[in-house]
Amino acid sequence: MNNEQGKETKRIKLGEKLGFLSFSGANNIIYQFRSIYHLFFLTNVLKVGMEYAGIVITIGAFWDAINDPLVGYWALNRSFKNGEKLRPYTLFHCVPWAIGVVLMFTDFKTTPIVSTILAILAYIFFELFNTSIMLPYNGMSGLATNRDSDRRSINVFRNLGGGIGSAIGSVACLPLLKLFGALDNSGNLISSSAGKGFILVSCVMGIIMIVGSVIHYFTTEERVKQVSEEDSKLSIREVIGMVVHSRSWWYNTIYIICYGVINFLLMSALTYYATYVLGSTAAATMIQASYLVASVVASFFVSVLDQKLGRRRCMMLAVAIALVGKIWFIIQPSSTGAIYMNAITVGISVTFAYVLFNTNRNNIVDIIEAKTTRRIDSMIVTTDNLVSKLVVSAVTLLSTFMLGSNGYDANLSVQPDGVISVIYLMLGIAPAVASVIMLIASFLIPIEKEFADAKTILTKAKAEE
Repeated sequence: MNNEQGKETKRIKLGEKLGFLSFSGANNIIYQFRSIYHLFFLTNVLKVGMEYAGIVITIGAFWDAINDPLVGYWALNRSFKNGEKLRPYTLFHCVPWAIGVVLMFTDFKTTPIVSTILAILAYIFFELFNTSIMLPYNGMSGLATNRDSDRRSINVFRNLGGGIGSAIGSVACLPLLKLFGALDNSGNLISSSAGKGFILVSCVMGIIMIVGSVIHYFTTEERVKQVSEEDSKLSIREVIGMVVHSRSWWYNTIYIICYGVINFLLMSALTYYATYVLGSTAAATMIQASYLVASVVASFFVSVLDQKLGRRRCMMLAVAIALVGKIWFIIQPSSTGAIYMNAITVGISVTFAYVLFNTNRNNIVDIIEAKTTRRIDSMIVTTDNLVSKLVVSAVTLLSTFMLGSNGYDANLSVQPDGVISVIYLMLGIAPAVASVIMLIASFLIPIEKEFADAKTILTKAKAEE
């Protein structure tokens, strides 16, 4: 038995939390930029048909989903020379990861068919390194400390970093496009310079990603070690058995799936909403800003409310906020006030959800360790990501099919009524349904009891050493 496990690790200091913030910020620059603008880039810059653009994103998302458990399983049975499991990925994979996002936003100025093929290859390259660099992003907070309060605090800082990164990745994109000469005075794309503008923006963001990764690597540390000294290779069957026998994993995964769907629908539809409902692509900037401000402000209340209300109730509160914010938009979807209310309440809701389900992930690793004596940090993240991303890829394909079948045409300044209705659906009723499912999952999850039992078992195991 490892002499260090079974007792609480030392308190995490501010500098290390800021290291998590820096990586999360850099990571979310790419995530937000890609989520908001990739589909728009394919249809309005590469001029790829909506159906083909949907295929590109669906194939990329499907590859992202299936490579999650592959990379996670590979990492599970591998240690770096310094004995660490996850942290070094941030240093070794950040450069190709940044190159991948630049390739995704490069116009090779070829035919639509060739552009589609190149877009698929760029997405596959990007997602390979995105998966490997996401391992520390989602697993390191569980290895840095075994204190639940510190894990929650780290995830709060990660969310703050995410808010900062999202601001850079989304709000700053349009001003940067204008700086690089890709937007006209009314805030719409200039066709002749749009490709150059997007590649310059993606280069700036890729550089920031590398800097954030390096800062994270040199400010964080892996401290939590497995209770058992058993280090034999775990088979895929054994790992799957450990995961699927955890009730908390199932409900937390459902929660994560719905979170991913809601985020995708908002981020992918918002630019189209701004362009074709509000009349200016640049109008998305202030809506995104309201979402991000709400997200950052909400970060300061998550820990307090989680402690006062308990995990399940706090998860339910997060969902209730999002549902309330949808009412006005569903009734008056063309209202400017309604879209702002929608964005603000989603910003608050996803902040709570992000901190809570990531802390749940860390705790689920401990729960499984208490039952099996083995830690599978990388696999908890990758298995729930597999299911979540498969669902999101299906939602992506359905959304783009619906837009295309209703007559979406990037060359039109005014879209058919059917297209506008689909955009309203993506921002209103569809995420509301996902929120109801989240509410049920958060009511049923037994995470608090299971984690308390796990801590008791791990403490007892140390005492019996």
